[in-house]
Amino acid sequence: MPETVTITDNRTGQSTEIPIVDGGVDAKEFSKLLPGVWFFDPSFGATASTASEITELDGINGILRYRGYPIEQLAEHSTFLEVAYLLLNGELPNKVQLDQWVHDVTYHTYIHENMRKRFTEGFHHDAHPMGMLVSAIAALSTFYPEAKDVEDPAIRNIQINRLISKVPTLAAMAYRASIGMPFVYPDNNLTYAENFLSMMWRVAEPAYEPDPVLAKALDVLLILHADHEQNCSTTTMRVVGSSHADPFSAAAAATAALYGPRHGGANEAVINMLRNIGSVENVGPYVEAVKRGDDLLWGFGHRVYKAYDPRARIVKAHADSVFSVTGKNPLIDVALKLEEIALSDDYFKSRNLYPNVDFYTGLIYQAMGFPLDIFTVLFTIGRMPGWLSHWQESLEQGAKISRPRQLYIGPGERQYVPLYQR
Repeated sequence: MPETVTITDNRTGQSTEIPIVDGGVDAKEFSKLLPGVWFFDPSFGATASTASEITELDGINGILRYRGYPIEQLAEHSTFLEVAYLLLNGELPNKVQLDQWVHDVTYHTYIHENMRKRFTEGFHHDAHPMGMLVSAIAALSTFYPEAKDVEDPAIRNIQINRLISKVPTLAAMAYRASIGMPFVYPDNNLTYAENFLSMMWRVAEPAYEPDPVLAKALDVLLILHADHEQNCSTTTMRVVGSSHADPFSAAAAATAALYGPRHGGANEAVINMLRNIGSVENVGPYVEAVKRGDDLLWGFGHRVYKAYDPRARIVKAHADSVFSVTGKNPLIDVALKLEEIALSDDYFKSRNLYPNVDFYTGLIYQAMGFPLDIFTVLFTIGRMPGWLSHWQESLEQGAKISRPRQLYIGPGERQYVPLYQR
């Protein structure tokens, strides 16, 4: 027997029965009974804005799956570009498909010389790399005007390829410009993660050879960030895309949403918190300060997860391999002690405050040499395939332009008063 919910309008006595489908009820059926009455849901915490086949997130049980594949299996066995293909196409590629996809991405990493020579000159010498990246992604639309034809699948696919290929190049360009270092061209002999490391760190070497352990760790971190259902930036991508803006403009808007400290900047906040704690001996007093409301606990808890973030476990497992190459991050002992105390304290357990993916990613990024202001840039590279998958899915669904309602709470009608009478 199908599950349903019955809604009664007590003003009229009229009722309607609405089926529960995939965990949701159709708002159109609700509106038939109560026209002009809207759900009041600031931040959309109880509203499903779309139906999607891309990512399944069960926050109660700590489950994350891309197209049905558990994140644990993908992180262990797959690669970032293979996961990107999966998100975009719905199935894992065969060898021929994967080889072609990797080739296409590898050979579209170069950017127009005007971007390299002139674009970065317009920014202040110490501009934040993330601010530069937002602008650079938006600027790509001016180089590819055909991208405005979002209803042509072939043209869409070309822009998807360009964004995934070129964003690491733009990201490295923005970083190096921010520290006064010359641009490094992509190296088509390297893998996706290796190439990014080369563009970030290469100085005068004839051929840059990234450490395979670090390249693998970065690839895994990109997989973990590839998609996460309808978060702030992904919803931004869909909303802007619903106006049929080109994908570069929509991706720039999503990147701007990610730029905010409440979203993409959380792992940077974790590093600052651990630095402020300073030592293992200070962890206990800091935890007590958090419980009193005098401090904040960054990297714990999640808007969706009410259990241990499955991505956090994977990141934590990779930390040792990274530290074996880079040396141990001195903040790791503080982090481990903080996790130990928090997980044994009823105050945090009763509030479902478990470590999330941001708690350990910053420690790994820092150990690999990435400065704090590049953390969100790395997040952008990883999340780009997810954004584009949702953008593509939204267009294929024929989604209407996004237009939420509001509850007006301002003054009623008032008469204009001339300036001299006010």
